[in-house]
Order: sequence, then C-alpha cells, then structure tokens
Amino acid sequence: MSTRNTNRTVRVTAGALAALLLLSGCSSKAKDDDGKKGDSAAGEVKTGEGISGKTITLGALTDMTGVYATLGKSVTQAQQLYVKQLNADGGVCGYQVELTVRDHGYDPQKALSGYTELAPEVLGFVQFIGSPFVAAAKPRIDGQDKGLVLPQAWSSSLLGSSYIRVIGSTYDIETINAIDFLMKEKGLKKGDKVGHVYFEGDYGESALTGSEHIAKEAGLTVVEQKIKPTDNDMTAQVAALKKAGVKAVVISAGPRQAASLVGVAAAGGFDVPVIGNNSAFAPQLLATQAGPALEKNYWVASPSLPIGADTPEAKKVVADYKKAYPKDALDNGVVAGWTAATTFGEALKKACANKDLTRQGVDKALLTLNALDAGFGTVQDFSDPKAPSSKESVILQPDKSATGGMKVIQQPKASTVAEAYTATAP
Repeated sequence: MSTRNTNRTVRVTAGALAALLLLSGCSSKAKDDDGKKGDSAAGEVKTGEGISGKTITLGALTDMTGVYATLGKSVTQAQQLYVKQLNADGGVCGYQVELTVRDHGYDPQKALSGYTELAPEVLGFVQFIGSPFVAAAKPRIDGQDKGLVLPQAWSSSLLGSSYIRVIGSTYDIETINAIDFLMKEKGLKKGDKVGHVYFEGDYGESALTGSEHIAKEAGLTVVEQKIKPTDNDMTAQVAALKKAGVKAVVISAGPRQAASLVGVAAAGGFDVPVIGNNSAFAPQLLATQAGPALEKNYWVASPSLPIGADTPEAKKVVADYKKAYPKDALDNGVVAGWTAATTFGEALKKACANKDLTRQGVDKALLTLNALDAGFGTVQDFSDPKAPSSKESVILQPDKSATGGMKVIQQPKASTVAEAYTATAP
C-alpha cells in the first residue's frame, strides 16, 4: 500500500538528455589508429578503442564537488590505487592501465557531456556515479558504444544491459532487505506505516519499488516523501512523517539528507529507527551535530562489508590506502571503488587470456566471472546481465570508533522476500 505523488519530471529530463547524448554521439568516433597501435604492441591480442601504444585507457565519471563529493573522492582514489598496483605488477598483456577522470559534480549536463567526451577514447568505464545519469546514457552505451560500464549506481532500471553491470544488489532489493531488518530487529510489524524519503529519479524510484513490494508482502503502508538532490533540510519531511504516525523511516538520498533527517527527528523527539540505502552515509557526518543521533538511531543497508571489515583483503586495502592518502578519511566509497576496479581488472585479465582486448572481448570476459570475491563479504556473479550480481545486503551502523565509521550489525544476507523477488525496471 502506498500514498504516492507520481511526479516524473526528472525521468522526462533524463530522457531528453539521453536523446541529446545520442545526437552528439553520432559525430564522435574512436580514432582509427587506436586499434592498429594496440595490435602491433600486443602481437596476437586483438585491440580496439581505448588502447593506443602501450596504454589501456579507462574512464571515470565521478562526483567530487556535488552531493556525493566525499564518496566520489574515495571511489576515485581507491581506483587510482588499484591501477597503480596493477601496473606495478606488469599491467595487462604488457599494457599499462591509465585512468582518465572527469568530475561532473552530480550535474546531468556535465555528466553526459563528460561521457560524450570520454566514450570514444576509453575501453570502458570503471566508474560512473549517479543512477539518473547512467540511465540517460544507457541508449548510447547499449547502442553504438558497447563499452563496459561499472557504475556506482544501483537502480534496477540499469539491469538487462550487457554493458552496464550493477555490482551487488539493486536499490529495490537492498530496500527489501533493509525493511526486513526493521521488521525482525526494530519492532516494525504488520499494520504499521513506514516512511520513505527518496530522491526523484531512477535511484529513489528503484528503492521505492522495493519498499512497496515488501509492504504489500508484509502488510505495511508506505508514506512517501519525494525530494530533490538540492533539498538539504528535512524539517518538513520529518514533520509530515511524524504527523502520519510512521514507525520507521527509509531514506534513499545522499549523506546530507540522511544526516538532516536523523538530526531533525532526534531534536523533535521523533524516536523511530531510520535506515538508508548504501549511498546515504559518509563518516564525516559523525563529526557534525547529527553525529550522536546517527550512532543511536541510524542504520545503512550495504552491498558489501565496510572498509573496516575483518578480512585480509580489507586490511590490506586499508593499509595501502592510508599509505597512499594519509590525510584522507576512510569510508565505504573506498570499498565501492576498489570492488569495481577489481572487477574490471579481472575482466581485462580474462580478456587478455582470450587474446581479445576489444570492447566486445572485455564484455564477454565479464560473463565468465561468476564467483568474484573482492574481499568484502559478498560473492559476485556477473553471468546474467538481467540480474544483479548479488541479492545480499549487509546491515551497518555508524560508529565513530570503527575504521571507516561503520560497524557490522548483520552479515551479508538476502531476506526471504528478496530471494523470491525479481528485480525489474521501475
């Protein structure tokens, strides 16, 4: 059940931007000599776009100045660290890997112009932050470009593409697992109302699909509050949810919105559990006035264990990251960046073994990765483009004493409802 305002402004805008992107892409072509240079450098290995001389170039479309600035920086630096270590080990097929980074500041025009600029020059994208922007670029990615894109975006609308591959559970599945946790551990029960604050567009609507699905299965009512990425003060939303009598809240937005929501609720005596999707937290928030409330009453559903996980791989990443970036904080953006870079790196190695480093060769290589473990708790299966690589979620809680500001409350797990659910485009 749901009380819903179906404003589709952002979706229409994304469609218009996608059309512009396709038109601009018609005049952008890869340099004809890229493949030839790659062939001569690698002997029998087939090459194409994104390979020139002895270099494989990958793209990264990030957010270092917008709503996900802190996470975007961590994602990018983790990937730069991975590439540095990969090159130190000899690279791939004798090629060195280079990462070309563009900051779009979570602006749709900048995101799509950045994609248009880099697409002809790179083998694929190891990063693309922002579900709405990836969805807008999807027609061109699936159409003329066909280069592998591993986005830091988990909208179910991205499923089904052979080239855009979501790593981990999509937002709808993640939200199902989040509400399952609220019901089993935080007192939410049949007949209750659950609030859902969400960004307009692909991210929020994908998450909302999940909350509506489990609400129907469990006898809950969803009370919606749709917001824009530019909305940072959640006072009105908290007031509306309190008046509606919700017993818990899901937030599918950015770290700033989550901090405002939890902080305002605590200040107003609205003592209900709040759980966010994986991109709705940054440890820097623990140093703000909302810090104590976040530690007390906020949880996060994540596709993987946190950066402070007790695994050999995670500990090595932490040590290496601290050495490379001693002044920067650790957060789960490091995990997302490292996991995507590892996935792309393994696909490149498989493609090398198959003697085909073309875009098509890398796409095919990814399909053979059906049990990839980057060391953060979940095993990823990329063999089916129609399905997310995992249905599991980890439940985390903010903790300023933990490495990366998050501690594990529930190990990787897929709820019964999530296991039976088939993710589809919203």
